Amino acid sequence: MTSFLKNPDDRPAAVLVSVQLPHVSDEEHEGDLAELERLVTTLGLEVVGEVSQRRHNLHAGTVLGEGKLKELADITGGSGRPQPIIKRKNKLRERREKEGRADLTPQPPLPPGEGEEEDGENVEGSSDGGRKPTVVIVDHELTPSQSRNLERATGAEVLDRSMVIVEIFHRHAKSRQAKLEVEVARLMYVAPRLREAGAGADRQRGGIGGKGAGESAVELDRRRIRDRIAELKAEIEQIEAEQKTRRSARKEARRVALVGYTNAGKSSLMRALTGSAVLVEDKLFATLDTTVRSLKPETEPRILVSDTVGFIKKLPHELVASFRSTLDEALEASLLLYVVDSSDPTFRSQLDVTHEVLGDIGAGGAPSLLLFNKRDRLDDVEVRRLAREYPDAVFLSAREPKDVALLRDRIVAFFDGDLVEHEIFVPYTKQALVARIYEGATVVGERFDEEGTHLAIRAPQKVVDRLSRSVTETAS
Repeated sequence: MTSFLKNPDDRPAAVLVSVQLPHVSDEEHEGDLAELERLVTTLGLEVVGEVSQRRHNLHAGTVLGEGKLKELADITGGSGRPQPIIKRKNKLRERREKEGRADLTPQPPLPPGEGEEEDGENVEGSSDGGRKPTVVIVDHELTPSQSRNLERATGAEVLDRSMVIVEIFHRHAKSRQAKLEVEVARLMYVAPRLREAGAGADRQRGGIGGKGAGESAVELDRRRIRDRIAELKAEIEQIEAEQKTRRSARKEARRVALVGYTNAGKSSLMRALTGSAVLVEDKLFATLDTTVRSLKPETEPRILVSDTVGFIKKLPHELVASFRSTLDEALEASLLLYVVDSSDPTFRSQLDVTHEVLGDIGAGGAPSLLLFNKRDRLDDVEVRRLAREYPDAVFLSAREPKDVALLRDRIVAFFDGDLVEHEIFVPYTKQALVARIYEGATVVGERFDEEGTHLAIRAPQKVVDRLSRSVTETAS
């Protein structure tokens, strides 16, 4: 895999490369580059420069045009030549050397590429005194030939956006299933990019009548990768069967799934709603494994909340397929909470990505609630403007307990109906029921008399009916 990942303590310098195509606006292009920089930083690299170009399409061989390719090579210290250099000498000089008079007459400068042999190694380019990048990150999916050409031209290691995402998934995977799925994605990505080792790498066919070259080294490697992928998928199927059993056990449970773009604040909201110690980091793809916890304070019956993997633009197809089981939580949820980072200027395109991915797995038509998170980063004017554009959305901050409490009420109301106020009487002989009432409803008042406790509660009508019925049944 990528060599710069051998020592995670080092932060190699990287330069970003992007082509702005005609259908991409300036704002979208800047947003894509900013997101790529966050991906690269999450991977553990330091971005020290950018090379961007407007083109009608990607250059078939090198992504960038000739001029921008030379500019990139100057930054990395490469030759700027995408093709291997053929070693040769000037024919006129070679003839004169044979005749023994190579030094008799001063010779004019030789044309480029016609001089003494060159070894094709990196040459020192112009530097501004900063760090010289050793990694080139391209914000597009590269073909194997494009990757090789860029490596030759820049003398640096080249990764495309898909490979960066795959590597981040590899680092952040914690559960057995996530690790297996990431390995499948990595192998599927690597297989078509294997390179021939050169002549003499073929295996000879044995046995009577065997003739000609046998299986090449790269073909053997690809076959081994296919076999390994088959083994991994078989193990993943076993894990998925176990998960289906667990999901079927809670099939009748009331389930809510947090979905949305990566780093929109889903895990922070999950922690606030459930009180669980869910990992919260300001990094892309900090959460790869589905986490299921019950809503706090608990209701009766319980409401389960799931935190799912975040989405991102240009997500590699290998990962979409591999993490389909992770997204099954969203497919089976009764309510989807679309979490949006309201402070991100590109949130609309991010929301489109979320809708697109969920539509692909068949969850696009599920009941949903749009949540504009990180409201504390907006001023009142921006909040009012967004409220007019999205009148049914909920604006909140996962850091504000009041906002989280209001969201909890909305979730409970979805399952049980709108909140009503009611008074329940609990005899002193049944005081154990008081704790259950506190767990299932909001107690807004409490008074005592000679016979028992009178609790003024606020809860959905279904909850009120259920709690009243439990008190009556216990008393009879």
